[in-house]
Amino acid sequence: MMGNQPQRNRRQTALRLFAREFYESSLPDGGQGEFDPRFIVTKLGARVNRMYVAGVIERLERRDTERGPMFSGAVRDPTGLHLWSVGSFRPELHIEMEELVARFESGDRFLMACIGKSNHYMTEDGGFRCRMQMEDYAIIDRDVYANWLVETADHTMRRIDALGKAQSAETTDANALRDAGVPADLIDGLGLAMNHYGDWDAEGYKVGVLQALSAAEGRVVSFEEIEAEPDSAASPQEDSETEETEETSAEPTPSPNNLDMEAVILEIIAENAGPEGIDYDSIMKLCAARGLNDEDSIEDVIYALRDDKCEIMEPRYGWFLPM
Repeated sequence: MMGNQPQRNRRQTALRLFAREFYESSLPDGGQGEFDPRFIVTKLGARVNRMYVAGVIERLERRDTERGPMFSGAVRDPTGLHLWSVGSFRPELHIEMEELVARFESGDRFLMACIGKSNHYMTEDGGFRCRMQMEDYAIIDRDVYANWLVETADHTMRRIDALGKAQSAETTDANALRDAGVPADLIDGLGLAMNHYGDWDAEGYKVGVLQALSAAEGRVVSFEEIEAEPDSAASPQEDSETEETEETSAEPTPSPNNLDMEAVILEIIAENAGPEGIDYDSIMKLCAARGLNDEDSIEDVIYALRDDKCEIMEPRYGWFLPM
């Protein structure tokens, strides 16, 4: 007979969310009783207990502690880094983590999907930091990653839409949010979020959604448009083009903006990378030799190829290899 013994709660659903939404959170909730779930409430009102994230591996290391070995790592999605850890209390994952560390230290880069529990800690100066305690993971291919990007973008936009409705409500109590059209599953979280975070603009999160969808479609994307306006981005070449000005107005000649920048950079890296790769400065010089002179745009493409499309990897800082 159970009597008055505490009851375990049903396991929480793992929420899909991008890195930026999670790491910008600073509101813990729940966990009052022994078996009560603990949450981190995001600015969009998601109450995160368990989470499902994905991205390209960016950091992975093993550390020895008094309680035994632990592992920490990070995967990057189009909005930032998801930090995660595997504690000494998860020995069933340690052998696989050792193998992944060896792969990572050898220069291998791969896509991971991870499921785990939200967690946070306080820094010495009082800062709130979010991370995930990993429960399980899988090495995935680009199609699976693209599906995760699309699904997570859809979930994020649903929360953004609900935030807009909540901000139009007269108050933050549940009845007012319900009357404003906020979905039932987001009412509690948005009420907490609005009282904690105050008024803010979700435009940055919308940009993250667009980046994710662009990455899923296989296009290069960055916070700044790679393809700038023709008038503003064309670099002057006074010595070679002064005699062709009149012809250019009638029939445009190819310019760096008209080139397939992604294909050119991929070709440069593939053709010129040695065993350790090709360094950043050499890529820039070779791009300039092919008529690409906008260093900011080239850098955006390089990091999008690394982080979003996983076409290249950076085995050590400033050196790049084709995947």
